Amino acid sequence: MNYTEIKINKKEAEEILFDLFNIKGEVSELPGEVDFNFRIKIKNEEGYILKISRLNEDAGYLDFQQSLLRFIEKKGSDFEAPKVITDKKGRVVSEIIDENGNIRKVRLLTWISGRVWSSVNPQLNDLRFSLGKQCGILTKALQGFDHTEAYRYFEWDVAQSLWTKEYLNLFSSEEKKILSFFQERFEFSKESYDMLRKAVVHNDANDNNVIVSESLIAPKVKAAIDYGDAIYTQVINDLAITCAYAIMHHNNPLDASLPIIKGYHFEFPLEEIELKHLYNAIAMRLVISVTKSAINKEKEPDNTYLLISEKPAWEVLKKWRNISAEFSEYSFREACGYKAHPNQEVFEKWVEEEEITFTDVFPTIKKEIIYPLDLSVESLWLGHSSEFNDLELFQFKINQLQKSQQEKLIAGGYLEARSLYTSEDFSVIGNSGREERTIHLGIDFWLPSKTPVHVPINGVIVTVTNNNKFKEYGGLIIVKHKENNIEFYTLYGHLSMDSLEGAKVGNPVKKGDCIGFLGNSEENGSWASHLHFQVLLSMLHFENDFPGVALHSEVEVWKSICPDPNLLFKSEVLNNLQTKSNQEIIKYRKQHLGKSLSLQYKVPVKMVRGQGIYLIDQFGNKYIDTVNNVAHVGHEHKQVVKAGQQQMALLNTNSRYLHENINQLAKELIETLPEELNVLHFVNSGSEANELAIRMVKANTGQRDIIASEVGYHGNANMCIDISSYKFDGKGGSGAPEHTHIIPLPDTFRGKYSDKDANNKYAKEVLKQIVKIKEKGRNVGAFIIEPIISCGGQVELPEGFLTKVYEYVRNEGGLCISDEVQTGCGRMGKTFWGFQLHNVVPDIVTIGKPLGNGHPLAAVACTQKVADRFANGMEYFNTFGGNPVSCAVGKAVLETVKNDGLQKNALEVGNYLKDELKKLARDYPIIGDIRGQGLFLGIELVTKNMNPLAEEASYLANRMKDHKILMSTDGVDNNVLKIKPPMVFSKDNANELLFYLKKIFKEDLMQKSNIE
Repeated sequence: MNYTEIKINKKEAEEILFDLFNIKGEVSELPGEVDFNFRIKIKNEEGYILKISRLNEDAGYLDFQQSLLRFIEKKGSDFEAPKVITDKKGRVVSEIIDENGNIRKVRLLTWISGRVWSSVNPQLNDLRFSLGKQCGILTKALQGFDHTEAYRYFEWDVAQSLWTKEYLNLFSSEEKKILSFFQERFEFSKESYDMLRKAVVHNDANDNNVIVSESLIAPKVKAAIDYGDAIYTQVINDLAITCAYAIMHHNNPLDASLPIIKGYHFEFPLEEIELKHLYNAIAMRLVISVTKSAINKEKEPDNTYLLISEKPAWEVLKKWRNISAEFSEYSFREACGYKAHPNQEVFEKWVEEEEITFTDVFPTIKKEIIYPLDLSVESLWLGHSSEFNDLELFQFKINQLQKSQQEKLIAGGYLEARSLYTSEDFSVIGNSGREERTIHLGIDFWLPSKTPVHVPINGVIVTVTNNNKFKEYGGLIIVKHKENNIEFYTLYGHLSMDSLEGAKVGNPVKKGDCIGFLGNSEENGSWASHLHFQVLLSMLHFENDFPGVALHSEVEVWKSICPDPNLLFKSEVLNNLQTKSNQEIIKYRKQHLGKSLSLQYKVPVKMVRGQGIYLIDQFGNKYIDTVNNVAHVGHEHKQVVKAGQQQMALLNTNSRYLHENINQLAKELIETLPEELNVLHFVNSGSEANELAIRMVKANTGQRDIIASEVGYHGNANMCIDISSYKFDGKGGSGAPEHTHIIPLPDTFRGKYSDKDANNKYAKEVLKQIVKIKEKGRNVGAFIIEPIISCGGQVELPEGFLTKVYEYVRNEGGLCISDEVQTGCGRMGKTFWGFQLHNVVPDIVTIGKPLGNGHPLAAVACTQKVADRFANGMEYFNTFGGNPVSCAVGKAVLETVKNDGLQKNALEVGNYLKDELKKLARDYPIIGDIRGQGLFLGIELVTKNMNPLAEEASYLANRMKDHKILMSTDGVDNNVLKIKPPMVFSKDNANELLFYLKKIFKEDLMQKSNIE
């Protein structure tokens, strides 16, 4: 009989429900492999789930499920589970005869409200921990339960999974290889596996059997449902099944499994021997799944539920095959609080009694005092990235250091996070964006090439190679040691090619034997001649290679597999190379820095290095920076840094002395401006620039009244705060001062005016303020505004607005100031300055730190007329404004913008990104407006009723940070994502940004807002 003929429809289910239970409700179909399931909604109640069996279902099997649920209920466990509802006759399992005369079994259970796991997005670590925790609680609750049906033959039981070998003919040759690999592993270890502890377990926490709370911010797993697969089996199988489904759709399934394992262990402690079999058990559940799907394709091609996990199961199996089983076990152990490597403590105890010296390794050097060399991400010695990527320069610096430290052995590097590794071979795409292998797992000894290297412990050579895939070593030899039944290895990297000729795999070596010589920088693929010395407690799955650098996210596992080589040498200097934690830094800030200083993001990030579009944290993680417009031509741009360093080495003094740099910078800057704006004053910041501009206004007009925009921000000095609505109308502010007059934010999307005549209406708001000023017997001094209002939410001024406003202000003798602190220096793409978008020429232009690429440099450009009136006899002097170092830096910035075509890049990449964001907005209505010019864009998030979505904007910024992309929010209602990255931001960077924006817009919180 086919699937369609045995299927129960919704109308039949309604009748069965009323006849047996005297219940009426709204009935809807649910998926199911064995039973036909129906959701029963009852007004003001949780409701029920009605389960109707297929033909002639085994009564004992159904009694088993009902007995299990009643056992849990009696235990009163601290978790939710469906409760059994008896029918009108008091039966826990009812019977009906369908219209074809077939006996059907019927059960009714309470409904557990919430969302199924498969519908929850994102499934973050806290949620995954709660999944493991709830499954562990359930296993604990089932302890002591017994029933004859628990011992049945069951194809979905991992312990019985070798039946799948009979169906290998259903698969392609490539698929057979993968399935056979796991089947053979499972069969090989079965003797030990069969001895693991057993119990009745749920056995089916798949993505449609797990119920999650409705909360979108911090959801938790509430319960596992559908106990039809419960069976007496190895306890570890229950966790394996939970993991098998929950690690689907992840780039790194091992990493995705760890919070689940940690949560399970928290409630139901796992034994070390069980963790040894978990990798195989997870794989075998997936093997069962794909095999069942292959069989069911032929048996019931119409039942799509039976095939629902096939594709993701295959994806995980392929990834799981490429993950080391041994490394997985160590990761599982670490997640459960055990030492990751089972022999770590034994090794540490043995090595305590050993006396090994640096001279044992380098007997010709005879140095025991260490000079620690810092090559970390934070290292000042390393200098600029262009320096440590220059092999000759790096070797020269090492040589100089060796000359100055002749009595010491230069060494260091264990667990040091390094940004030296720039090849793509060191990058992976993890579950939260790009990750870099940065954590150094050995100690480096920096010595001249051809220095002999000796073995400090007896052993046997197991690896000799110069072709390691990790490209980390050059010549490599690994020696295996066995001491007091402890097996471990020592690794010698960066040896000369000659060293490898006499070394053969299998050759014994004794303590004191010379194993090779250090290679030079050309032959060993490194920056300078040195030995990379590493201790391994396991070779994992490697034969001719071994990684010397690890991901920071895996450091706890790797430092157990590769313990500190200094355990052998016991150097106090090498023991003390530690940096402060983020928590310590935050604690000190709170105690000793101003309380008004804030930190970005809910979980702050410590940034220690910049490079182009990236900011890099202390662990070497690279974050794409989309908000730091101050690093105008890229973080730590080589030419800009060099210009500042060179001039600083010669002279830095004030502008009262003649110096060519100030003239050269002025010339470069004037070339970018309209001919009317040909007088410059150099200062140190945008705040100083705007402060000086207001002084010029007072000197020119004799007036103090300034008109500015709502949510405008012009700096943190006193006069700047007085004209910044963003500050005095914000938290802690006390409103506009007497001489400041604020117009509504000229926003045509969600502002006061949004019709076709908005430009005139907003311009007349300025006119109204002029009238109010004149009514007080005064007149307007100036009008100041950004061409795109940044803190207002990247708000573009209406077309024609500035033309009219400038006319109104100038008619009254006032000056017009364009605040270009954030919009200037080519960022607009179409034009070099923001005001040029509006075909106006201001009287004063203020320019900020982007001119110095973050160096404290800013400027005020004005007309000759304004400059002449300002020079009224009171000298303007700024100690650091226009100093030779700042001017050298500024000139380099402007030359870089011009020579590297960065204005054109801003136009092309900005237009591309803006167009793609508009396409994104079609799919996600939460995106209300995309605006801005060049690389100065804003994304405003609103409901369909135009209500601001600040929570969603904050959520998106923090989630993007999780994926190594830095974003920030702004706007009147903090509902605008701003995009104003360094000008070297490329189309590839834009595509990465778009990829993760799409990913996060699909998440539950954002989707909910889409439909509200």
